[in-house]
Amino acid sequence: MSTTNTFPKVWDLKSIFTKNKTEYNFEEFVSSIEINLASLQDSISDSNISSCISLEQEIYQDLYTLSAFGTCLFSENTKNIEALQIQEKYRLLQAEFEKLSLKLDLQFKELSEDAFEKLLEDPSLQSVSFYLQERKHLAKDLLSEKEEELICDLSIDGYHGFSQTFETLHGGLSFPFKEENLSYGQIENKLCSANRKERIESFEVFKKVFKQNEDLFAQLINHIAGFRLKLYEKRGWDSPVFEPLFRNRMKKSTLDAMFSSIQRKSDMLSQFMQRKASLLGLKELSWHDIEPPVFETDSHVSYDKAATLIINQFETLSKDLASFAKKALESPWIDAEDRSGKSAGGFCIGFPHIKQSRIFMTYNGTKQNVATLAHELGHAYHNEVIFDLPAFAQVIKMNVAETASTMAEMIVSQALYQKAQTKEEKISALDEKISRAIAFCMNLRARFLFEKEFYELRKKGYVPSNRLSELMENAQKQAYNNSLSEYHPHFWASKLHFYFTDEPFYNFPYIFGFLLSLGFYESFKNDPKLFEEKFRAFLYDSAQMDVETLCNKHLGKDLGSQEFWDLAMDSIEKDIKEFLLLTDEQ
Repeated sequence: MSTTNTFPKVWDLKSIFTKNKTEYNFEEFVSSIEINLASLQDSISDSNISSCISLEQEIYQDLYTLSAFGTCLFSENTKNIEALQIQEKYRLLQAEFEKLSLKLDLQFKELSEDAFEKLLEDPSLQSVSFYLQERKHLAKDLLSEKEEELICDLSIDGYHGFSQTFETLHGGLSFPFKEENLSYGQIENKLCSANRKERIESFEVFKKVFKQNEDLFAQLINHIAGFRLKLYEKRGWDSPVFEPLFRNRMKKSTLDAMFSSIQRKSDMLSQFMQRKASLLGLKELSWHDIEPPVFETDSHVSYDKAATLIINQFETLSKDLASFAKKALESPWIDAEDRSGKSAGGFCIGFPHIKQSRIFMTYNGTKQNVATLAHELGHAYHNEVIFDLPAFAQVIKMNVAETASTMAEMIVSQALYQKAQTKEEKISALDEKISRAIAFCMNLRARFLFEKEFYELRKKGYVPSNRLSELMENAQKQAYNNSLSEYHPHFWASKLHFYFTDEPFYNFPYIFGFLLSLGFYESFKNDPKLFEEKFRAFLYDSAQMDVETLCNKHLGKDLGSQEFWDLAMDSIEKDIKEFLLLTDEQ
């Protein structure tokens, strides 16, 4: 498949609330949520559980849409007051919904196992039975109804409020660079520049701005962690990792096996970085040298070229994925324009009621931008596969969600390497592939190590900004095997992921998704037809079972053993050996 289209770089948000070519009144949409919440209250009072669950799913999907719409509005313009108002309205309605769902959870708690199993025999509930079983399991640790309702109410202006405050402050930061004031997304792109002088200058600006704001951000991260830990204490959860593991439907043995495999292979990752430093004429790489390419060439890739490249590379392994990507790129679903006032980072959000996704990023032509675009299209494809399922069967957990996105990235990088004609092209393609592995196996691991240590210290009291920076640098040194000349101590203040309140420990699921997608790819890469069939089936089931069962069903692998994770790490090692061989005489 090839295309010469000019792809739109600004999304259309108006169509999200357009129905049958008639503009859907947003106020009516919000009002319908409020009406349904009142109906849910009545159904709970009548103890009509099946009816409650049906109504819950409708409200859940509408609230998700409301939140997603507010997020999109804020991301495209961080000064949009309407976006903040929508997010505030969402939090109020969400808190009301959580309190009503709590009443239902407490009813689940009181049901005997036999009565609960009989409930799940209802044909309307069979497709969401796994989700309901999870809720019943978690219900045993709930506090009293009054206590849980109070937590919901206090979370609005406390827990979630701290997260929103961070987003607002972070999104409003200005980075003075060469007589310009850049947004976070724009300065972050400068850190990936092929020009090392520009990287050094931008990194100095980056560090200076976050140093100036460190005490404020330290307060926010301490308040978020403090709230979370106090809740864990009340519920009897002694480990900060309990909730993220449960939310990601995975066992600790799986997490341990994954990290053990990474640790055993960490030396090979260091070898790659040592060789890359040598190729760049450096004794050691600095933090800002890891992602940029080995060769300082004009590596700018236009958006249209990137879109065409992604579609064509997807087709090498999945025509279904390529066809979807073409539709998404040709539709006004993506806001990739490089402009000031945008929020940092990139994301994909699904809108199930119209069966469409929206993708947000700031594209300025780096290879990392190309990878990000492929990554978010992978998320959008995952959404496409499950849009027809009931709402509670679409609740994908983060680790499996990241499998689809990292798989999309991998397909592009693998295909580019296989099509490389010259030695220099092969080195560049391998450099890009291995740098991605470094990001997941070292950068993300450093984030996990930092958060784990931070939460243990936070149990004892407030952790000041200088100590947070010390923890961050120590975690980076451990994860990177002390192989860098300069680290990023203020990374804890710059990364939004540490401040998310919807997903605790927003780090190891990325590693899981990356290595799982790599192992999946290695298992089926030689049979595109089988890959496409297996991958789609895997995604379709992704919200309906725990990850151990999911991978056993579709891969026949035991995630609790190192064998599967070693398969993925061996693939990375193979790439590194090839890179070392090709660059031996450079």
